[in-house]
Amino acid sequence: MNYKQVCLIIVLTFCVACKTDVHLNKVEGKQINISDSLAIDTNIEDFIKPYRDNVNKNLDSVLAYAVDTYSKRDGNYNTAIGNMMADAVFEQANPVFKNRTGKNIDFVLLNHGGIRAIISKGKVTTRTAYEVMPFENSVVVVTLKGTQVKELIDYLVADKRAHPISKLKVVLDSNEQLKSAELDGKPIDFNATYNVATNDYLYNGGDSMNFFKTNDSLYVLDYKIRNVLIDYFTKIDTLNPVRDDRFIQLNN
Repeated sequence: MNYKQVCLIIVLTFCVACKTDVHLNKVEGKQINISDSLAIDTNIEDFIKPYRDNVNKNLDSVLAYAVDTYSKRDGNYNTAIGNMMADAVFEQANPVFKNRTGKNIDFVLLNHGGIRAIISKGKVTTRTAYEVMPFENSVVVVTLKGTQVKELIDYLVADKRAHPISKLKVVLDSNEQLKSAELDGKPIDFNATYNVATNDYLYNGGDSMNFFKTNDSLYVLDYKIRNVLIDYFTKIDTLNPVRDDRFIQLNN
């Protein structure tokens, strides 16, 4: 038997072996609890530490000072923290929108559930913005018809929650029914159209705000809500938002 014949026999044997069926009989696993009992890999720790320190340094950089502690549970219809967020979106996003379109944002609507943390009295940092808004939601502007604005107002009246709004004023009577809805001191014209700033989550029907979904006049500003907060905190220096009369119920 020569060299070529030996090689041929080896190749044929390997091919036959490869045709053997292999079946997975079972998969086993076990839970490994991550705790202080696990040994630290010093090589990995030494590699990560400079990056971790740099991230923490950036997150803990002080942007402003809060004169009080603010929570989304501080009011039934509007809260200081919600008012601040909606006003911040208007103040930061309107120049961007106007520069691109030549138009102004008429009012802002965000969602109560989007506020994920309190702002504590004292130093306000970049980390604060990440805690309040940990999601990647971005500002969008939608041109709503009057009928859709009516649906928006009806939603606020029915939901009776402190969804953050800016430039819009909604007043309920003592029976929790709509008494008035105004924009810049004038009644909402339900035959007009309005440019409403919100976030992409709500535009896609989040929190059942379906009045946004049927609209195709969408302006994407590429401006995350979190970055809005960071820019706003940096600019204002001292954070002192208040509850006001932008969404209230009358006693009589």
